[in-house]
Amino acid sequence: MKTKLGVLFIAAALLFGFRNDGSSDHSKIKKGMVKVAIFYPNGEGNTFDMDYYSNKHMPMAADLFGDGLKAMVIDKGLGGGAPDTTAPYVAIGYFYFADMATCQSLMGTHSEALRADVPNYTNIRPVLQISEVVTAE
Repeated sequence: MKTKLGVLFIAAALLFGFRNDGSSDHSKIKKGMVKVAIFYPNGEGNTFDMDYYSNKHMPMAADLFGDGLKAMVIDKGLGGGAPDTTAPYVAIGYFYFADMATCQSLMGTHSEALRADVPNYTNIRPVLQISEVVTAE
């Protein structure tokens, strides 16, 4: 029974987990935008202060990026793909920019200030990926 519930949970998450619930900037995300994803891997000894990250660090980044930042989203890891497994990432932060030139300019200009703030909320070395948004609702 536990396995069936786990499979149902995963199926529901895949079907409904990516819907726009209006609680974030998802409505501003458009096809063709550039997304910077900042992954914070989970692991033994890793610490992460979600309150600081969501209430100080990410708003600071938004202020630094100004109008060049089109949307910002934060994910908090809750679990892995299988029932009762640990999330592979403690958190993932997303920045959305209209184009690569804006992304590179703003990230380059403000990366030092953003990196300097990382020790205030985590001991994790973040992993970054820059992507193009292929689909958006």
